[in-house]
Amino acid sequence: MRAGELRQRVTLQEATEVRDSFGEVTKTWSDVATVWASVETLSGREFLEARQLQRATTVRVVIRWREGVTPAMRVRWTDAGGTLHTYDVDAVIPDGTQRRQLTLMCVEQV
Repeated sequence: MRAGELRQRVTLQEATEVRDSFGEVTKTWSDVATVWASVETLSGREFLEARQLQRATTVRVVIRWREGVTPAMRVRWTDAGGTLHTYDVDAVIPDGTQRRQLTLMCVEQV
């Protein structure tokens, strides 16, 4: 992987469950790391679910190898136009035994 290919800054986040004063569990997100990445849109689609129009965008995010990245995490990224995107990580694909990069297959529900 060439360093010049990693042009975007993304933030990896993980969910934390917090119990409030009423005993209810609330999911909050905390930053794990901000890293250089390559973000590439693979597809976009619209579909009907429960009689509502849903939009989903699939992206591939490539980062340097990092321990502890799981599909339970999410990725936040601000594009060149200043729009903040939040992607759920569907799959974490290592590059085999070389441990140089991770490919994150992500989906943004809009």
